[in-house]
Amino acid sequence: MISRVKAAVLAAAGVLAAAAFVAGCGSSRHASLARPAAGPGAFNATAVYAEDAPGVVTVISVFGAPGTSSGNGVQGSGFVIARSGEVVTNAHVVGTDTGGVLHRASAVYVQFADGNEVPARIVGADPNADIALLKINPAGLPLRPLTLGSSASLAVGAPVAALGSPFGEAGSMSVGVISATNRSIESLNGTTAQNTFAIPGAIQTDAAINHGNSGGPLVNGAGAVIGVNSQIASSSGGGEGVGFAVPVDTVKRAVAQLRARGSVAYAYVGVTSVDLFPQLARRLHLGVTHGAFIQTVATGSPAARAGLHGGSTKLQFDASEYEIGGDVITKLNGQGIGIGHDLSDAIALLNPGQVVTLEVWRDGKSHWIRLTLGARPTSGGE
Repeated sequence: MISRVKAAVLAAAGVLAAAAFVAGCGSSRHASLARPAAGPGAFNATAVYAEDAPGVVTVISVFGAPGTSSGNGVQGSGFVIARSGEVVTNAHVVGTDTGGVLHRASAVYVQFADGNEVPARIVGADPNADIALLKINPAGLPLRPLTLGSSASLAVGAPVAALGSPFGEAGSMSVGVISATNRSIESLNGTTAQNTFAIPGAIQTDAAINHGNSGGPLVNGAGAVIGVNSQIASSSGGGEGVGFAVPVDTVKRAVAQLRARGSVAYAYVGVTSVDLFPQLARRLHLGVTHGAFIQTVATGSPAARAGLHGGSTKLQFDASEYEIGGDVITKLNGQGIGIGHDLSDAIALLNPGQVVTLEVWRDGKSHWIRLTLGARPTSGGE
């Protein structure tokens, strides 16, 4: 059975020294850097490491009473984004999610490659993007901020590097390529895997991501951050060449709001949907071949108040089961909605309270519906 797991390392609070995180590891601890690639414009892993590694940190979170045997700790990674002392990591590195509620660590420490370890304050955490913003006192620290790039036009096959502290091994780097884009991974907002908001646009990579890499940067050949390493798909619990990173454009949006007010607001429609494709559309005589095919509409949601329809009957078609009878959303404010992720992506750029216009296909005919976006609750949907 393959499952997606978050790549942080659990440890007892009493053994939070760096060496303790590799206890019981029988593999060699001596790693070599990849050799620089030849040719003009080629991916130079050594140059990327030299540029970015000084800005990558180990993040140590303590839950319970620090310094006591009753406390537990989590170790992950992070990276500096400003000389003022701002550090980005995953929300699940500095908090635990229980029933959709994120419980923050009682103490957080940031450890640098030169051995400096300083306390950090959690400015805010965004469970919907699995991103947290930390603040440290920059006095006396030679901070090296990493450059935030863009995740808007990523190409499958492009070389990337994942930096961080897998299994507590600080200063580690693995290289690979972008294996896929626009993946959907679970956020921390929800109570079950079936009732959880997704993080759209995630980056899939074969660069090795293991426990402890959570919160570290995924960078491109220019050394710019394109994502934050967050999850792995695994049948054994270890890295198997299928890792996922939160896209940096999502990270930038989260950081801006966390910096401003300590929390992040997300717009909410209140539907779950699947991708409509031509064969299914023809089978159901929907009148349109692509769009977000609504499966359910949450009670009392903006979608329900606007009169959107969800499915009412189950249908087994090919290898999947669908709720049929619901609307198909094909446009939002004039922007085409080709697949379900297009709807999530479009909504992610908007704010609660905004009024949008949807093109909806129902009974083979096009309808235009105005909808006032709500604020995303602690549950699943779009």
